[in-house]
Amino acid sequence: MKFDGVAFDLDGTLYPNYRFYCRVIRLALLEWRLFLAFNSARKVLHAENHPFHEDFYELQAELMANILKQKQRVVKEKTERLIYRGWEPLFKQIALYPFVHETLNAFRDAGLKLGILSDFPLPNKLRNLKLEGLWDAVLCSEETGHLKPSRQPFLELERQLGVPASRLLYVGNSVRYDVSGAKKAGMKAALINTWFKPKQHASSADFVFTDYRALREYVLRS
Repeated sequence: MKFDGVAFDLDGTLYPNYRFYCRVIRLALLEWRLFLAFNSARKVLHAENHPFHEDFYELQAELMANILKQKQRVVKEKTERLIYRGWEPLFKQIALYPFVHETLNAFRDAGLKLGILSDFPLPNKLRNLKLEGLWDAVLCSEETGHLKPSRQPFLELERQLGVPASRLLYVGNSVRYDVSGAKKAGMKAALINTWFKPKQHASSADFVFTDYRALREYVLRS
């Protein structure tokens, strides 16, 4: 095989995003100003030229507080309680794409290292999705001070897995964030592109798939 490890994005990659959106809409409507401020701050933080900050969550809260005209500590607490922690129970009700578990187990049986890199904290979400205990590296990009598509989270993922970037395949659902970031870090990139969401221009991806069985075959028969 040409890969020694496979790493994944989580949201929209291991499960369809619409299953999450259907469950979060009530909370989003109740706290719409907080959610809009969060999304606006994340757009700034996704930009590759945003300055490094020792505490990512403080920087994010500062940006949101400026939008909401509220105290930074209040905004940070609400974000933690209503978004980071508030979303997590919803994942108990979300089903993965078909054949995700079978594919992950096949990769482990083949001796591949498995990693997961998301732009949101992972442990409780993985537990609620029944995906814990499968990974050699679990990384939230916020921990690196940068969101995707910055190279920094991908380089840290490479370090934690102990696999050279050239021998890693990163699997995601976004050309802009997942494919672009992985390629800049020297990894190969696979894109899941299903009928659940609009098709993307995927020319930069090394492999495009709609079914996890196809990904399994691509990796194990490479």
